[in-house]
Amino acid sequence: MNILLVSATKQEIEPFLSKIGPAVGNSVFSPHVYKNHNLYVLITGVGISQTSFYLGKYLSSKFDLAINAGICGSFNTHLRLGEVVAVTEDYFADLGAEDDDKFISVSELGLPASYYVKNENPYLPENLKQVRGVTVNTTHGNEDSIRKFSSRIKADVESMEGAAFLWACNQERVKCLQVRAISNYVEKRDRSKWQIGAAVKNLNEVLETIIP
Repeated sequence: MNILLVSATKQEIEPFLSKIGPAVGNSVFSPHVYKNHNLYVLITGVGISQTSFYLGKYLSSKFDLAINAGICGSFNTHLRLGEVVAVTEDYFADLGAEDDDKFISVSELGLPASYYVKNENPYLPENLKQVRGVTVNTTHGNEDSIRKFSSRIKADVESMEGAAFLWACNQERVKCLQVRAISNYVEKRDRSKWQIGAAVKNLNEVLETIIP
């Protein structure tokens, strides 16, 4: 199989990268062999714009499977810190307009752009819980804005790249999986509560098992 592994940062998938060699270094795109598959690693940088650019450059229908791996925040406190989940539907959550206190999505505005995206060609390992995500340019850390946002979209997790990945894979009709490990709850920002180390460890352990 030809597999594309996409991550915003090298640090999020560093434990997995250390096992597949040769070293990725500062490369954006690098070829490897893993479990007899041709595995290509794409490190996009953080955010929708950079993810979209590099997916536009490197993603094509030649891939049998694309995996987006990273950490995320969770609105859903029933999900455990460190838990690894599959995001099967996502939103470009802040793409729209403000009308005083009301948010109007790009879909409601009738503009030619996507607001909601669902994985149309899912690769879903049985052991992963399926959740709803939102993709934002600014992650939430204010109690008032979190309250307002949660009343608009009932999401489980948030990232800064996921919807762009799913949308691009849908356009190329590539089977895909967005897999995220929860590093923190979405609340007033307090890094002392975050469990980035556990999230990265669990994410990389799952990566080793989900690649067939």
